[in-house]
Amino acid sequence: MQIAILGRQPSISLAELESLFDGNKITQLSSNVATVDTTTPLPQSRLGGTIKSGHIIHKLKSHNIDDAYEYINSNIVQWADTYVPSGKIKLGISIYGTKYSKKAIFNNNLSIKKILKSSGRSVRIIENRQESLNAAQVLNNKLQSQGLEIIIIKHTSGIILAKATGVQDIDAYAKRDQGRPMRDARIGMLPPKLAQIIINLAKPINNASILDPFCGTGVLLQEAMLMGYSVFGTDINPRMIEYSSDNLAWLVKNYDIQKSIYDLSIDDATSASWKPVPDTIACETYLGDPLTSLPNRQKLDKIINQCDQIHNQFLKNLSRQIKPKTRLCLAVPAWKTKNSFLHLKTLDYLGELGYTRISFVHAKQSDLIYHRPDQTVARELVVLEKR
Repeated sequence: MQIAILGRQPSISLAELESLFDGNKITQLSSNVATVDTTTPLPQSRLGGTIKSGHIIHKLKSHNIDDAYEYINSNIVQWADTYVPSGKIKLGISIYGTKYSKKAIFNNNLSIKKILKSSGRSVRIIENRQESLNAAQVLNNKLQSQGLEIIIIKHTSGIILAKATGVQDIDAYAKRDQGRPMRDARIGMLPPKLAQIIINLAKPINNASILDPFCGTGVLLQEAMLMGYSVFGTDINPRMIEYSSDNLAWLVKNYDIQKSIYDLSIDDATSASWKPVPDTIACETYLGDPLTSLPNRQKLDKIINQCDQIHNQFLKNLSRQIKPKTRLCLAVPAWKTKNSFLHLKTLDYLGELGYTRISFVHAKQSDLIYHRPDQTVARELVVLEKR
C-alpha cells in the first residue's frame, strides 16, 4: 500500500491519481493525504499533483503521536539496517495531519539518534523546521538516495507509518521551466507540474502519440516527451513554433531524448488537419487576454465570447478527425470573480459537439480549477471523451 501527500489543490491531485490508478484503489484519509492500493512505488517524477509519496510500513490504532515515536524507537534499528545497510545514516521524520511542537519533535528525534548510535551506527538527524520536511530539505540532504525519511500520518482511524519513496524535485522543475532557452512571460507560463497533471488526466496509453494543438513554447510537449510519448505540436503563431523548436532541441540535448519523437507545425487549431490522427489530446488552450485584474463586465464578456468562439470551432474541428473513445484533457480559461468563477459557455454544449465530460470518483468537476489567489484567469481542467 502506498501513500500520497497531496498538493495545494487536493481534488486535482486525486483526479490525477485516479487517472493512473482505478478509483476504487484510492482512499482519501484526510484533506492532504490519500492511499493507493498498489505494491509498486508511485511514479513520483511524473506526478504533478503529489508532493511526496511513500509505502506504508505499519498502522497504529492510536491517535497519539508519542505512540508512533515509541513504535519507531522499537523498530528503527531494523529499518536502518534494511533501508541503509551500511555507512552513516541520514534520518528525517515528517508528521502530517496534526500539530506537534518543535521541541517534542527534537526530543523524540534525539532519542532515535541515541538508539541508532548505541547499535553502532553513525547517524545525522535532519532538523525539522516544522512538522514535515519540505522538498528542499529532502533533496539537499539526499534522503531519497542516501538516507531514510519516516512519515507519520495522523488520520481519523489512527496513525500510519510510512517510508518516503519520492518527493517532488523542485530543482528539476525549475531547470525545465527557467532553464529553457525560450520563454515568453507575456503569454503566460504553463508550469511543468500542471503540464504533467494535464497529460496524466488525458490518460495516454503506453507508446501513445499526444497532440497539443496550442503548444505555445512547448512546456506540455517537453513533459510528455520525458514520459516517453511521441508528441505533435501546432500553434497559429509562427514565433511559438520557433520557441517550441528551440526548447525541444534543448530538451533532447540535455535529457538524451531521441529527436524523432516530436513534430511541430504552424497551424490554426480551429481548422487544422492533423495526420496521422493522434491517440490523445492534451493542452492548455487559448486563455484570452492576460489580465491582472477583473475588467468591467462589457470588456470581460467580449473576452469570454471570443474564447468561446475559438473553443467551439476547435472542438468541432477536432471531433471530425479523432476516433471514438479518444480522451482529451484541456486546460481552458475560467475567470475569477469575487465569489465564484465564470466559465466558458461552450462547456454547456459538449454533448452537441460530440463529447462526454469525464467524472471522477474522488473529485468534483467544479473543483478541477487550477488557480492561485492572485490570479484573475484560472485554468479549468476539462477531461473529455469523444463519443
